[in-house]
Amino acid sequence: MLEIGLTGGIGSGKSTVALLLVQQGAELVDADALVHELQAPGAPVFLAMVERWGPRIVGGDGTLDRGAVADIVFSDSDELRALNGIVHPAVSAEMTRRREALAATDATVILEIPLLVESGHEGLHGVVVVDVDPEVAVERLMAGRGFEEQDAHDRIGSQASRGERLALADVVIDNNGSLSDLSDEVDRCWTWIESLPRPPLDREIRPIGGRAGRG
Repeated sequence: MLEIGLTGGIGSGKSTVALLLVQQGAELVDADALVHELQAPGAPVFLAMVERWGPRIVGGDGTLDRGAVADIVFSDSDELRALNGIVHPAVSAEMTRRREALAATDATVILEIPLLVESGHEGLHGVVVVDVDPEVAVERLMAGRGFEEQDAHDRIGSQASRGERLALADVVIDNNGSLSDLSDEVDRCWTWIESLPRPPLDREIRPIGGRAGRG
């Protein structure tokens, strides 16, 4: 199993890149998708979050009100650390379990981890960073996800810097252009992935970075 970390800031288009890599033949383990599963009503992560912040983070339908959580944590570093302390270990454990299920295969596994800089990247065979100008990301968040401009800037500012992500990259995918341009970038990235040596099938699977990480 060849494991490639995929990361990028909010609004960078990394999920689109992940889907394009799946079309090339990769398997995907998506940290953000795992977070949503683990935060389903009644799940331990959901219950721990409600215990911490109370019913104000639960919507009328009984599911997690992610906007309410964001309002709490993205303006308060202590609350953000508390959230990470609840979510990261659970996501890391589930991600390891899913990786173990693929360990005896010759699959190319894309690990989509938005907070790869923060969680660590040791153990990966390569890191791909989806890069976009921050102002382009703000425009996309406002147009595609209904963010207010200041909220978009705040969310971008709460993550690792563009420079920190680029410093980790083995391959940088430029997503400042069109979808056609992005497809060409992904083709170039896949050619690089295919050129990498395949690791032994009996390699031990350990948590990425040695620490918990989520998207």
